[in-house]
Amino acid sequence: MTAFAIGMDAGPAFAGPPNIVFILADDMGYGEVSAMNPDRCKVPTPAIDRLAAQGMSMTDAHSSSSVCTPTRYSILTGRYNWRTKLQRFVLYGYSPPLIDSNRVTVADLLKDQGYHTAAIGKWHLGMDIPTTDGKAPGKGHNPRNIDWKGSIQNGPTSRGFDYFYGISASLDMTPFIFIENDRFVGEATAIKKYIREGPAEPDFDAVDVLPIVKQKAVQYIKQQTKERPYFAYIALNSPHTPILPSPEWQGKSSVGRYGDFVMQTDAVVGAIVDAIDQSDSAENTIVIFTTDNGCSAMAKIEQLKEKGHYVSGPLRGSKGDLWEGGHRVPFVLRWPAKVEPGTRSDQTIGQWDLMATCADLLGTELPSGAAEDSVSFLPALQGQPIQSTRQGIIHHAIDGHFAYRAGNWKLMLARGSGGLTAPREKAVAADALEAQLYNLATDIGEADNLYLNEPDIASRLLSLLESDIRRGRSTQGADSQNDIEPIRIWKNQK
Repeated sequence: MTAFAIGMDAGPAFAGPPNIVFILADDMGYGEVSAMNPDRCKVPTPAIDRLAAQGMSMTDAHSSSSVCTPTRYSILTGRYNWRTKLQRFVLYGYSPPLIDSNRVTVADLLKDQGYHTAAIGKWHLGMDIPTTDGKAPGKGHNPRNIDWKGSIQNGPTSRGFDYFYGISASLDMTPFIFIENDRFVGEATAIKKYIREGPAEPDFDAVDVLPIVKQKAVQYIKQQTKERPYFAYIALNSPHTPILPSPEWQGKSSVGRYGDFVMQTDAVVGAIVDAIDQSDSAENTIVIFTTDNGCSAMAKIEQLKEKGHYVSGPLRGSKGDLWEGGHRVPFVLRWPAKVEPGTRSDQTIGQWDLMATCADLLGTELPSGAAEDSVSFLPALQGQPIQSTRQGIIHHAIDGHFAYRAGNWKLMLARGSGGLTAPREKAVAADALEAQLYNLATDIGEADNLYLNEPDIASRLLSLLESDIRRGRSTQGADSQNDIEPIRIWKNQK
Protein backbone atom coordinates (compact mmCIF):
# COMPACT_ATOMS: atom_id res chain seq x y z
CA MET A 1 0.00 0.00 0.00
CA THR A 2 1.31 3.41 -0.93
CA ALA A 3 1.90 5.75 1.99
CA PHE A 4 -0.80 8.40 2.39
CA ALA A 5 -2.79 7.19 -0.64
CA ILE A 6 -4.77 4.45 1.18
CA GLY A 7 -7.07 4.09 -1.77
CA MET A 8 -8.68 7.48 -1.34
CA ASP A 9 -9.54 9.80 -4.18
CA ALA A 10 -10.86 12.69 -2.11
CA GLY A 11 -8.72 15.29 -0.40
CA PRO A 12 -5.47 17.04 -1.25
CA ALA A 13 -2.12 15.27 -1.55
CA PHE A 14 0.30 15.97 1.29
CA ALA A 15 4.06 15.95 1.09
CA GLY A 16 4.44 14.62 4.60
CA PRO A 17 2.83 12.14 6.98
CA PRO A 18 -0.08 13.22 9.20
CA ASN A 19 0.23 14.25 12.80
CA ILE A 20 -1.47 11.81 15.19
CA VAL A 21 -3.19 12.91 18.40
CA PHE A 22 -4.55 10.04 20.49
CA ILE A 23 -6.77 11.19 23.38
CA LEU A 24 -7.63 8.55 25.97
CA ALA A 25 -10.26 9.28 28.64
CA ASP A 26 -10.28 7.21 31.83
CA ASP A 27 -13.35 5.18 32.94
CA MET A 28 -15.85 6.73 30.51
CA GLY A 29 -18.52 4.41 29.15
CA TYR A 30 -19.69 3.53 25.65
CA GLY A 31 -22.93 5.44 26.20
CA GLU A 32 -21.32 8.67 27.36
CA VAL A 33 -20.78 10.34 24.00
CA SER A 34 -24.15 11.96 23.42
CA ALA A 35 -23.85 11.75 19.63
CA MET A 36 -23.58 7.96 19.89
CA ASN A 37 -26.28 7.53 22.56
CA PRO A 38 -28.66 10.44 21.96
CA ASP A 39 -31.71 9.03 23.74
CA ARG A 40 -30.10 7.86 26.97
CA CYS A 41 -27.08 10.12 27.47
CA LYS A 42 -28.02 13.00 29.75
CA VAL A 43 -24.55 14.55 29.92
CA PRO A 44 -23.79 16.84 26.96
CA THR A 45 -20.48 16.20 25.16
CA PRO A 46 -20.43 18.89 22.44
CA ALA A 47 -16.69 18.71 21.73
CA ILE A 48 -16.62 14.95 21.16
CA ASP A 49 -19.89 15.20 19.23
CA ARG A 50 -18.24 17.78 16.99
CA LEU A 51 -15.36 15.38 16.34
CA ALA A 52 -17.89 12.73 15.36
CA ALA A 53 -19.68 15.15 13.03
CA GLN A 54 -16.38 16.08 11.41
CA GLY A 55 -15.05 12.53 11.17
CA MET A 56 -15.95 8.88 11.73
CA SER A 57 -17.60 7.09 14.64
CA MET A 58 -16.45 3.48 15.02
CA THR A 59 -19.24 1.68 16.85
CA ASP A 60 -17.59 -1.70 17.48
CA ALA A 61 -14.24 -0.64 18.97
CA HIS A 62 -12.73 -2.38 22.00
CA SER A 63 -10.09 -1.95 24.63
CA SER A 64 -8.04 -5.09 25.14
CA SER A 65 -9.07 -5.21 28.78
CA SER A 66 -11.89 -3.82 30.84
CA VAL A 67 -9.41 -2.12 33.19
CA CYS A 68 -6.77 0.52 32.62
CA THR A 69 -3.13 -0.65 32.88
CA PRO A 70 -3.68 -3.63 30.54
CA THR A 71 -5.48 -1.45 28.00
CA ARG A 72 -2.62 1.08 27.93
CA TYR A 73 -0.09 -1.68 27.39
CA SER A 74 -1.97 -2.94 24.34
CA ILE A 75 -2.51 0.51 22.83
CA LEU A 76 1.21 1.23 22.88
CA THR A 77 2.51 -2.22 21.92
CA GLY A 78 -0.11 -3.72 19.58
CA ARG A 79 -0.01 -6.84 21.77
CA TYR A 80 -2.58 -8.34 24.10
CA ASN A 81 -1.97 -7.39 27.73
CA TRP A 82 -2.41 -10.92 29.09
CA ARG A 83 0.67 -12.08 27.20
CA THR A 84 2.65 -10.29 29.95
CA LYS A 85 3.30 -11.19 33.57
CA LEU A 86 0.27 -9.07 34.55
CA GLN A 87 -2.55 -11.63 34.41
CA ARG A 88 -5.12 -9.65 36.39
CA PHE A 89 -5.81 -6.23 37.92
CA VAL A 90 -3.50 -3.21 37.42
CA LEU A 91 -0.17 -1.73 38.47
CA TYR A 92 0.36 0.82 41.24
CA GLY A 93 2.27 4.09 41.36
CA TYR A 94 5.63 2.56 42.29
CA SER A 95 5.38 -0.58 40.13
CA PRO A 96 8.26 -1.55 37.83
CA PRO A 97 7.74 -1.19 34.07
CA LEU A 98 5.33 -3.55 32.35
CA ILE A 99 6.65 -2.83 28.84
CA ASP A 100 9.93 -4.69 28.37
CA SER A 101 12.90 -2.59 27.25
CA ASN A 102 13.26 -4.61 24.05
CA ARG A 103 9.60 -4.31 23.01
CA VAL A 104 8.83 -1.86 20.21
CA THR A 105 6.07 0.62 20.97
CA VAL A 106 4.00 2.70 18.58
CA ALA A 107 6.04 5.68 19.77
CA ASP A 108 9.25 3.86 18.76
CA LEU A 109 7.77 3.07 15.36
CA LEU A 110 6.72 6.66 14.70
CA LYS A 111 9.95 8.11 16.09
CA ASP A 112 11.89 5.95 13.63
CA GLN A 113 9.75 7.48 10.87
CA GLY A 114 10.74 11.02 11.85
CA TYR A 115 7.99 11.88 14.34
CA HIS A 116 8.41 13.85 17.52
CA THR A 117 6.61 11.89 20.24
CA ALA A 118 5.03 13.01 23.49
CA ALA A 119 3.06 11.33 26.28
CA ILE A 120 1.04 13.69 28.45
CA GLY A 121 -1.14 12.71 31.41
CA LYS A 122 -1.55 9.38 33.14
CA TRP A 123 1.12 6.73 32.44
CA HIS A 124 0.18 3.76 34.68
CA LEU A 125 2.53 1.34 32.93
CA GLY A 126 5.21 1.25 35.57
CA MET A 127 8.67 2.75 35.84
CA ASP A 128 11.75 2.24 37.97
CA ILE A 129 11.35 4.79 40.77
CA PRO A 130 14.67 5.91 42.32
CA THR A 131 15.25 5.01 45.96
CA THR A 132 17.64 6.20 48.63
CA ASP A 133 18.89 2.70 49.45
CA GLY A 134 19.03 1.18 45.96
CA LYS A 135 16.28 -1.30 46.84
CA ALA A 136 12.81 -1.51 45.33
CA PRO A 137 10.27 0.98 46.75
CA GLY A 138 8.85 -0.17 50.05
CA LYS A 139 5.54 -1.97 50.01
CA GLY A 140 2.24 -0.14 50.33
CA HIS A 141 1.24 3.35 49.29
CA ASN A 142 3.61 5.25 51.58
CA PRO A 143 7.13 3.89 51.03
CA ARG A 144 9.88 5.61 52.99
CA ASN A 145 12.81 5.08 50.65
CA ILE A 146 11.91 7.18 47.55
CA ASP A 147 14.65 9.49 46.27
CA TRP A 148 12.64 12.48 45.08
CA LYS A 149 15.73 14.09 43.56
CA GLY A 150 16.80 10.96 41.69
CA SER A 151 16.42 9.99 38.05
CA ILE A 152 13.50 7.77 37.03
CA GLN A 153 14.50 4.88 34.79
CA ASN A 154 12.48 2.90 32.23
CA GLY A 155 9.61 5.36 32.10
CA PRO A 156 7.94 6.89 29.02
CA THR A 157 11.11 8.53 27.69
CA SER A 158 12.75 5.11 27.45
CA ARG A 159 9.72 3.61 25.69
CA GLY A 160 9.76 5.75 22.57
CA PHE A 161 8.59 9.13 23.82
CA ASP A 162 10.72 12.24 23.42
CA TYR A 163 8.75 14.07 26.09
CA PHE A 164 6.58 13.16 29.07
CA TYR A 165 4.63 15.21 31.55
CA GLY A 166 2.15 13.55 33.86
CA ILE A 167 1.52 11.24 36.78
CA SER A 168 2.82 7.73 37.37
CA ALA A 169 -0.56 6.00 37.81
CA SER A 170 -4.21 6.71 38.58
CA LEU A 171 -4.99 9.80 40.60
CA ASP A 172 -6.23 7.66 43.49
CA MET A 173 -2.77 6.08 43.77
CA THR A 174 0.35 7.56 45.33
CA PRO A 175 2.68 9.34 44.79
CA PHE A 176 0.79 12.58 44.28
CA ILE A 177 3.40 14.44 42.26
CA PHE A 178 4.00 15.32 38.63
CA ILE A 179 6.83 13.86 36.58
CA GLU A 180 8.53 15.61 33.68
CA ASN A 181 10.60 13.32 31.48
CA ASP A 182 12.65 11.33 34.01
CA ARG A 183 12.42 13.64 37.05
CA PHE A 184 9.87 14.43 39.71
CA VAL A 185 8.57 17.99 39.63
CA GLY A 186 9.46 18.96 43.18
CA GLU A 187 9.57 16.60 46.14
CA ALA A 188 6.72 14.67 47.77
CA THR A 189 7.43 15.79 51.32
CA ALA A 190 3.78 16.09 52.40
CA ILE A 191 1.14 13.43 53.05
CA LYS A 192 -2.23 13.70 51.29
CA LYS A 193 -5.17 11.42 50.68
CA TYR A 194 -7.14 11.01 47.45
CA ILE A 195 -8.87 7.73 48.31
CA ARG A 196 -5.42 6.28 49.11
CA GLU A 197 -3.00 8.12 51.39
CA GLY A 198 0.68 8.76 50.79
CA PRO A 199 3.47 11.07 49.67
CA ALA A 200 2.50 14.28 47.90
CA GLU A 201 4.24 17.37 46.62
CA PRO A 202 3.01 20.13 48.97
CA ASP A 203 1.35 22.19 46.21
CA PHE A 204 -0.15 19.18 44.41
CA ASP A 205 -3.96 19.21 44.39
CA ALA A 206 -5.90 16.50 42.59
CA VAL A 207 -8.50 18.94 41.32
CA ASP A 208 -5.76 20.73 39.36
CA VAL A 209 -4.49 17.68 37.49
CA LEU A 210 -6.96 17.70 34.58
CA PRO A 211 -6.50 21.45 33.93
CA ILE A 212 -2.73 21.01 34.00
CA VAL A 213 -2.88 18.06 31.59
CA LYS A 214 -5.03 20.21 29.29
CA GLN A 215 -2.54 23.08 29.54
CA LYS A 216 0.47 20.87 28.79
CA ALA A 217 -1.28 19.16 25.86
CA VAL A 218 -2.37 22.45 24.29
CA GLN A 219 1.08 23.94 24.85
CA TYR A 220 2.74 20.96 23.19
CA ILE A 221 0.50 21.12 20.12
CA LYS A 222 1.04 24.87 19.73
CA GLN A 223 4.80 24.37 19.80
CA GLN A 224 4.79 21.96 16.85
CA THR A 225 5.54 23.04 13.29
CA LYS A 226 4.91 21.62 9.83
CA GLU A 227 8.57 20.76 9.47
CA ARG A 228 8.19 17.61 11.55
CA PRO A 229 5.16 15.38 12.21
CA TYR A 230 4.24 14.62 15.78
CA PHE A 231 2.50 11.93 17.81
CA ALA A 232 0.78 13.06 21.00
CA TYR A 233 -0.55 10.37 23.32
CA ILE A 234 -2.75 12.30 25.75
CA ALA A 235 -4.06 10.15 28.58
CA LEU A 236 -6.56 12.07 30.69
CA ASN A 237 -7.07 11.28 34.39
CA SER A 238 -10.82 11.79 34.09
CA PRO A 239 -13.57 10.92 34.77
CA HIS A 240 -11.79 8.27 36.91
CA THR A 241 -11.87 8.59 40.69
CA PRO A 242 -11.36 10.78 42.58
CA ILE A 243 -14.33 12.47 40.88
CA LEU A 244 -13.19 16.08 41.27
CA PRO A 245 -14.57 18.53 38.70
CA SER A 246 -13.03 21.98 38.87
CA PRO A 247 -15.13 24.61 40.68
CA GLU A 248 -16.32 26.18 37.42
CA TRP A 249 -17.75 22.81 36.33
CA GLN A 250 -19.47 21.89 39.55
CA GLY A 251 -23.25 21.78 39.19
CA LYS A 252 -23.14 21.98 35.39
CA SER A 253 -24.78 18.63 34.61
CA SER A 254 -28.23 17.35 35.46
CA VAL A 255 -26.96 14.06 36.90
CA GLY A 256 -24.55 15.21 39.60
CA ARG A 257 -20.82 15.47 40.26
CA TYR A 258 -19.83 12.62 37.96
CA GLY A 259 -21.69 14.25 35.07
CA ASP A 260 -19.90 17.50 35.83
CA PHE A 261 -16.57 15.69 35.51
CA VAL A 262 -17.59 14.13 32.18
CA MET A 263 -18.54 17.60 30.91
CA GLN A 264 -15.15 18.94 31.98
CA THR A 265 -13.46 16.00 30.25
CA ASP A 266 -15.31 16.84 27.05
CA ALA A 267 -14.23 20.48 27.35
CA VAL A 268 -10.58 19.37 27.64
CA VAL A 269 -10.99 17.39 24.42
CA GLY A 270 -12.44 20.54 22.87
CA ALA A 271 -9.48 22.66 23.98
CA ILE A 272 -7.02 20.17 22.48
CA VAL A 273 -8.94 20.06 19.18
CA ASP A 274 -9.16 23.87 19.14
CA ALA A 275 -5.37 24.05 19.45
CA ILE A 276 -5.07 21.68 16.48
CA ASP A 277 -7.57 23.71 14.45
CA GLN A 278 -5.60 26.89 15.12
CA SER A 279 -2.44 25.32 13.74
CA ASP A 280 -1.39 25.30 10.11
CA SER A 281 -1.62 21.49 9.87
CA ALA A 282 -5.15 20.79 11.08
CA GLU A 283 -6.19 19.24 7.76
CA ASN A 284 -3.46 16.66 7.99
CA THR A 285 -3.83 15.79 11.67
CA ILE A 286 -5.53 12.58 12.77
CA VAL A 287 -7.38 13.02 16.05
CA ILE A 288 -8.66 9.94 17.87
CA PHE A 289 -10.83 10.09 20.97
CA THR A 290 -11.48 6.90 22.91
CA THR A 291 -11.57 5.56 26.46
CA ASP A 292 -9.65 2.88 28.32
CA ASN A 293 -12.68 0.85 29.51
CA GLY A 294 -16.25 1.25 30.65
CA CYS A 295 -17.60 3.49 33.38
CA SER A 296 -16.62 2.68 36.96
CA ALA A 297 -19.15 1.62 39.59
CA MET A 298 -17.72 4.48 41.67
CA ALA A 299 -19.79 6.79 39.47
CA LYS A 300 -22.92 5.26 41.08
CA ILE A 301 -24.24 3.78 37.86
CA GLU A 302 -27.67 2.79 39.17
CA GLN A 303 -28.31 6.31 40.46
CA LEU A 304 -27.30 7.68 37.06
CA LYS A 305 -29.79 5.33 35.40
CA GLU A 306 -32.55 6.66 37.64
CA LYS A 307 -31.80 10.07 36.15
CA GLY A 308 -31.97 8.67 32.62
CA HIS A 309 -28.21 8.48 32.03
CA TYR A 310 -27.08 5.05 30.79
CA VAL A 311 -23.30 4.99 30.91
CA SER A 312 -23.02 1.85 28.77
CA GLY A 313 -25.82 2.72 26.36
CA PRO A 314 -27.53 -0.53 25.27
CA LEU A 315 -24.70 -2.69 26.57
CA ARG A 316 -24.56 -4.89 29.64
CA GLY A 317 -21.88 -4.38 32.25
CA SER A 318 -19.28 -1.72 32.97
CA LYS A 319 -15.63 -1.35 34.01
CA GLY A 320 -13.94 -4.63 34.90
CA ASP A 321 -16.47 -6.87 33.11
CA LEU A 322 -16.34 -9.30 30.19
CA TRP A 323 -19.76 -8.10 29.06
CA GLU A 324 -19.62 -5.48 26.31
CA GLY A 325 -20.02 -2.54 28.67
CA GLY A 326 -16.61 -3.35 30.12
CA HIS A 327 -14.57 -3.05 26.94
CA ARG A 328 -16.64 -1.77 24.01
CA VAL A 329 -15.64 1.89 24.02
CA PRO A 330 -16.32 5.14 22.19
CA PHE A 331 -13.92 5.57 19.27
CA VAL A 332 -14.13 8.74 17.18
CA LEU A 333 -11.58 9.60 14.50
CA ARG A 334 -11.19 12.83 12.54
CA TRP A 335 -8.79 13.35 9.62
CA PRO A 336 -10.10 16.21 7.46
CA ALA A 337 -7.76 15.47 4.55
CA LYS A 338 -8.91 11.90 4.11
CA VAL A 339 -11.99 10.94 6.13
CA GLU A 340 -15.45 12.08 5.10
CA PRO A 341 -17.29 13.93 7.87
CA GLY A 342 -20.26 12.37 9.60
CA THR A 343 -19.37 8.81 8.61
CA ARG A 344 -19.66 5.63 10.62
CA SER A 345 -18.02 2.21 10.65
CA ASP A 346 -19.53 -0.86 12.31
CA GLN A 347 -16.45 -3.02 11.67
CA THR A 348 -14.82 -4.61 14.71
CA ILE A 349 -11.52 -3.07 15.75
CA GLY A 350 -9.29 -3.03 18.81
CA GLN A 351 -7.32 -0.15 20.25
CA TRP A 352 -4.26 -2.40 19.92
CA ASP A 353 -4.72 -2.00 16.15
CA LEU A 354 -3.21 1.48 16.36
CA MET A 355 0.33 0.24 15.72
CA ALA A 356 -0.43 -1.75 12.56
CA THR A 357 -2.58 1.14 11.33
CA CYS A 358 0.32 3.57 11.78
CA ALA A 359 2.67 1.24 9.92
CA ASP A 360 0.14 0.91 7.10
CA LEU A 361 -0.37 4.66 7.05
CA LEU A 362 3.35 5.25 6.60
CA GLY A 363 3.89 2.43 4.12
CA THR A 364 6.36 0.66 6.39
CA GLU A 365 6.57 -2.87 7.77
CA LEU A 366 6.03 -3.72 11.39
CA PRO A 367 9.32 -4.70 13.05
CA SER A 368 9.86 -8.41 13.53
CA GLY A 369 8.53 -9.64 16.86
CA ALA A 370 6.37 -6.56 17.40
CA ALA A 371 2.62 -5.88 17.48
CA GLU A 372 1.71 -9.56 17.24
CA ASP A 373 -2.01 -8.88 17.65
CA SER A 374 -2.39 -5.67 15.65
CA VAL A 375 -4.30 -5.27 12.36
CA SER A 376 -4.62 -2.08 10.30
CA PHE A 377 -8.06 -0.49 10.28
CA LEU A 378 -6.99 2.08 7.68
CA PRO A 379 -9.34 0.69 4.98
CA ALA A 380 -12.32 1.24 7.28
CA LEU A 381 -11.74 4.97 7.13
CA GLN A 382 -13.09 4.92 3.58
CA GLY A 383 -15.73 2.29 4.16
CA GLN A 384 -13.62 -0.57 2.80
CA PRO A 385 -13.38 -3.98 4.49
CA ILE A 386 -10.52 -4.43 6.94
CA GLN A 387 -8.13 -7.09 5.66
CA SER A 388 -7.53 -9.06 8.83
CA THR A 389 -5.52 -12.23 9.35
CA ARG A 390 -7.09 -12.64 12.79
CA GLN A 391 -9.89 -15.12 13.25
CA GLY A 392 -11.38 -12.99 16.00
CA ILE A 393 -10.50 -10.80 18.96
CA ILE A 394 -9.91 -11.64 22.61
CA HIS A 395 -11.44 -9.82 25.57
CA HIS A 396 -10.02 -9.83 29.09
CA ALA A 397 -11.52 -8.82 32.44
CA ILE A 398 -10.08 -7.43 35.66
CA ASP A 399 -9.79 -10.86 37.29
CA GLY A 400 -8.25 -12.47 34.20
CA HIS A 401 -11.31 -14.10 32.66
CA PHE A 402 -11.25 -14.53 28.88
CA ALA A 403 -13.81 -14.06 26.12
CA TYR A 404 -13.51 -14.65 22.37
CA ARG A 405 -15.35 -12.73 19.67
CA ALA A 406 -15.61 -13.99 16.07
CA GLY A 407 -18.09 -12.26 13.80
CA ASN A 408 -21.28 -11.76 15.78
CA TRP A 409 -20.57 -14.60 18.20
CA LYS A 410 -18.98 -14.09 21.59
CA LEU A 411 -17.91 -16.81 24.03
CA MET A 412 -17.30 -15.82 27.66
CA LEU A 413 -15.37 -18.20 29.90
CA ALA A 414 -17.17 -16.93 32.99
CA ARG A 415 -20.34 -17.77 34.86
CA GLY A 416 -21.11 -14.16 35.78
CA SER A 417 -19.78 -10.77 34.71
CA GLY A 418 -16.18 -11.95 34.87
CA GLY A 419 -15.50 -8.67 36.61
CA LEU A 420 -17.04 -6.18 39.01
CA THR A 421 -20.75 -6.13 38.15
CA ALA A 422 -23.11 -8.51 39.90
CA PRO A 423 -23.11 -11.40 39.69
CA ARG A 424 -19.37 -11.65 40.29
CA GLU A 425 -17.80 -15.06 39.81
CA LYS A 426 -17.62 -16.00 43.48
CA ALA A 427 -21.30 -15.12 43.94
CA VAL A 428 -22.60 -17.30 41.08
CA ALA A 429 -24.14 -20.64 42.02
CA ALA A 430 -21.73 -23.55 41.70
CA ASP A 431 -24.09 -25.37 39.33
CA ALA A 432 -24.40 -22.40 36.95
CA LEU A 433 -23.26 -22.83 33.36
CA GLU A 434 -19.48 -22.64 33.10
CA ALA A 435 -19.58 -20.23 30.14
CA GLN A 436 -21.78 -17.84 28.17
CA LEU A 437 -22.38 -17.56 24.43
CA TYR A 438 -24.12 -14.62 22.81
CA ASN A 439 -25.13 -13.61 19.30
CA LEU A 440 -24.42 -9.88 19.39
CA ALA A 441 -26.27 -9.30 16.11
CA THR A 442 -29.58 -10.09 17.79
CA ASP A 443 -28.69 -9.68 21.47
CA ILE A 444 -26.44 -6.68 22.01
CA GLY A 445 -27.51 -6.61 25.67
CA GLU A 446 -26.21 -10.17 26.23
CA ALA A 447 -29.42 -11.43 27.87
CA ASP A 448 -29.88 -14.78 26.12
CA ASN A 449 -27.12 -17.29 26.89
CA LEU A 450 -26.92 -19.78 24.00
CA TYR A 451 -24.04 -21.83 25.38
CA LEU A 452 -26.08 -25.05 25.58
CA ASN A 453 -27.98 -24.35 22.35
CA GLU A 454 -24.94 -23.89 20.11
CA PRO A 455 -22.23 -26.28 21.30
CA ASP A 456 -20.45 -26.37 17.93
CA ILE A 457 -20.06 -22.59 17.85
CA ALA A 458 -18.86 -22.54 21.46
CA SER A 459 -16.34 -25.27 20.71
CA ARG A 460 -15.04 -23.46 17.62
CA LEU A 461 -14.54 -20.19 19.48
CA LEU A 462 -12.79 -21.94 22.35
CA SER A 463 -10.44 -23.62 19.89
CA LEU A 464 -9.62 -20.27 18.27
CA LEU A 465 -8.94 -18.73 21.67
CA GLU A 466 -6.64 -21.58 22.63
CA SER A 467 -4.76 -21.27 19.35
CA ASP A 468 -4.27 -17.49 19.64
CA ILE A 469 -2.95 -17.90 23.16
CA ARG A 470 -0.69 -20.85 22.34
CA ARG A 471 0.86 -19.22 19.24
CA GLY A 472 1.87 -16.03 21.08
CA ARG A 473 0.10 -14.03 18.39
CA SER A 474 -3.33 -13.77 16.76
CA THR A 475 -2.20 -12.45 13.36
CA GLN A 476 -0.47 -14.22 10.53
CA GLY A 477 3.26 -14.73 11.04
CA ALA A 478 5.83 -16.76 12.87
CA ASP A 479 4.79 -17.95 16.30
CA SER A 480 5.87 -15.71 19.14
CA GLN A 481 6.32 -16.26 22.86
CA ASN A 482 4.14 -15.18 25.74
CA ASP A 483 6.04 -13.68 28.65
CA ILE A 484 4.79 -16.40 31.00
CA GLU A 485 3.71 -19.99 30.38
CA PRO A 486 1.31 -21.57 30.78
CA ILE A 487 -1.50 -19.03 30.62
CA ARG A 488 -4.50 -20.35 32.48
CA ILE A 489 -7.48 -20.04 30.13
CA TRP A 490 -10.33 -21.12 32.45
CA LYS A 491 -10.23 -19.03 35.62
CA ASN A 492 -13.42 -20.54 37.07
CA GLN A 493 -12.16 -24.12 36.97
CA LYS A 494 -9.79 -25.64 39.52
